[in-house]
Amino acid sequence: MTAAALLHPDVPPEAVASFRAIYPELSVVPDLKGIQGTHAALIFGGDGTVHRYLGELYKHQIPALVVPKGSGNDFAKALGIADEQAALGAWNDFCVSGGKNVKEIDLGIIKTGDLEALFCCVAGTGLDAAANARANRMPAWLRGTGGYLLAALHSLVSFAPAEFSVDTDGRQIRRVGFFVAVGNAHRYGSGMKVAPRATLDDGLFDICFIGAMNKLKLLFAVPTIFFGAHLHIRQVEYFQAQSVSIAAERPLDVYADGEYICQTPAKLSLIPRALKVIVPS
Repeated sequence: MTAAALLHPDVPPEAVASFRAIYPELSVVPDLKGIQGTHAALIFGGDGTVHRYLGELYKHQIPALVVPKGSGNDFAKALGIADEQAALGAWNDFCVSGGKNVKEIDLGIIKTGDLEALFCCVAGTGLDAAANARANRMPAWLRGTGGYLLAALHSLVSFAPAEFSVDTDGRQIRRVGFFVAVGNAHRYGSGMKVAPRATLDDGLFDICFIGAMNKLKLLFAVPTIFFGAHLHIRQVEYFQAQSVSIAAERPLDVYADGEYICQTPAKLSLIPRALKVIVPS
């Protein structure tokens, strides 16, 4: 078996030691390009690090184990990997069982112009993308300890609602709102359950549209997203679709897996069972 470890720049090579103790042939590599016959890739980092390697993982169908070393680790937690010990247990199960704890999950793909970008967790545009941009400028320790919520509250002050056009198979939205979140997974922003009913392998996006409301009301509503309790708010629309096109009266940034992707307009589609992941048994 050939296994490769991919590390976020802030993760030291020593982090691989306990995983290499289970499988000594585990090699630290800079990327997956040109690597043939890789049976597993261990990604030491957060959502952004996973995002960086999605293209090669999807192309070569390499099973991936996420070792949560980022600030939010939302994708790892959506997979049931709460911490490094859980990842270590999943790796041990994989090596002992010959890969029986590999699961196939969906991926999203964002298209605009000539650009195509895969994502695994949540994509969003509007206020949440503005908050994401602000959070990315924060130190990593702050992002992991409430920084995303702080960024959302700060962004709310200056963000002007936009006229959105949201088109899916069977539903159209044409109205002013604050943001649209498209969830493959149920959470982003270090635990904000924006798409609380989303699952990674059901072949559908869960889409959450936050319509126009008084900013004070939204201010008090933002913390409820951590518990997925925002769906009862009258201005919130929540539904499922296999694809969605999003435009706005002005160009808005689109972020996915915590990373800047493009500006609106954009079309997001789902690729069923596109990514192999190693999960706890």
